[in-house]
Amino acid sequence: MNNINQFLQWVEESDNIVFFGGAGVSTESGIPDFRSADGLYNQKYDYPPETIISHTFYMQKPDIFFKFYKEKMIYPEAEPSTTHKVLAALEKAGKLKGVITQNIDGLHQKAGSRNVIELHGSVLRNYCEKCHKFYDVNAIMEKQGIPCCDCGGRIKPDVVLYEEGLDDTNIRSAISLIKNADLFIVGGTSLGVYPAAGLIDYYRGDKLVLINKSPTPYDSKADLLISDALGKVFSEIKI
Repeated sequence: MNNINQFLQWVEESDNIVFFGGAGVSTESGIPDFRSADGLYNQKYDYPPETIISHTFYMQKPDIFFKFYKEKMIYPEAEPSTTHKVLAALEKAGKLKGVITQNIDGLHQKAGSRNVIELHGSVLRNYCEKCHKFYDVNAIMEKQGIPCCDCGGRIKPDVVLYEEGLDDTNIRSAISLIKNADLFIVGGTSLGVYPAAGLIDYYRGDKLVLINKSPTPYDSKADLLISDALGKVFSEIKI
């Protein structure tokens, strides 16, 4: 039995699936990742992208931060990929218990997924740092320069910047999902960003499936390794 067939059999047999995904889930929706050859880290800017989207830079040079953020981090026209749609269908069928994502694009919810843990937040949510009024993504896109609230406070995207910690509630929820999964699918992530990548260590089952086009530090720990595009693999799942 080849790896794809084994994977499909496990999906068929499981009713407690958990999916952990990264940028590769959304590259098929036209959203660039960070680390591939044409990713953000390999483009030329006055500052490295990881510097621009850090908390320190956000505080010190908010004008440059928001220019980069609006141009490179928000993709309002993006539509869910095959992977997004299949995951939503698996949840609707009662087989998938939750999605844990490192992405900030909101495409899992747009596809219909309900139980989504956004480890790094979402570009769709924004709030005033002063009065905590909520704003949608249009408030960021439509305001010139540094977006400000009616009260005068700065509007901050609800995304986890470099140097900022992950939400404790999200971490606990993710650990609970992973610990209880009978099939744990990890896909479209280089597993190089911590502490998010370290969550995989909480899985204690024997059906860890790792789907990624390039090698990851966790390849040797996978019970099933599939080196292929996520969309191609997920398109084989029939629900």
